[in-house]
Amino acid sequence: MFEAREMMVFYENMIALNNVSIDVPDGKIIGIFGSNSAGKSTLMYVLSGIILDIKKKEEMRGGERISVYGKLTLDGEDVSSLKPHLRAKKGIVLCPERRRIFPESTVMENLKIGSYLSDKERTKDNLEYVLNLFPRLKDHLKRQGGFLSGGEQQMLAIGRALMANPKVLLLDEPLMGLSPAYMDIVIGGTKEIRDTKGITIIITEQYARPVIPIIDNGYILENGSTVLSGTGAELLDNPDVKSAYFGV
Repeated sequence: MFEAREMMVFYENMIALNNVSIDVPDGKIIGIFGSNSAGKSTLMYVLSGIILDIKKKEEMRGGERISVYGKLTLDGEDVSSLKPHLRAKKGIVLCPERRRIFPESTVMENLKIGSYLSDKERTKDNLEYVLNLFPRLKDHLKRQGGFLSGGEQQMLAIGRALMANPKVLLLDEPLMGLSPAYMDIVIGGTKEIRDTKGITIIITEQYARPVIPIIDNGYILENGSTVLSGTGAELLDNPDVKSAYFGV
């Protein structure tokens, strides 16, 4: 069980997250939906620990003051103060917004970079799983990541995250800029990861309609606050939600 309790983030005097709490049961897909600037990426930075690195860098350069409050627990253990690499060791792995692969490295090199926490045998098994999940990558193992299409880069980014043995996989806007065909591949792959590996997944998206069929529960953020939560069916049954977030 991964839990966030009363998470608050301030950038100087501007509030980015306001008392957000989420429950993420093992082996479930949780959707986080909201418009631009709703707080989705900030929440992912908080869950992954990236916010602590951002906070430290701002302090070192005398920039924006960032304040973070709240509690995060993984299987009952408080991980709120852990740095990102220590959270990754415990299985909290972020696949960031806009993919952020290493464009000058090959597909295989990108995948191996993700396996730094694995032993040789686990790396081999994970690689086999990723290439079966996204077989299109098999044809591009020696190709530089920067020459892949946007959809292929997204598959690579998810594959790299899987190489790190996630227990909780954080997918930050994985459908951004993708064609409908690649959206289907990414959505299908996400569901397969849960169904075959039992990995817990938190996925953020601005447009919820493609994601809603695969989530177990969802939360809607507005201006940094949770305004609604429920199962996918419950969210879709709400007429205001359908109009504002699902495009129907």
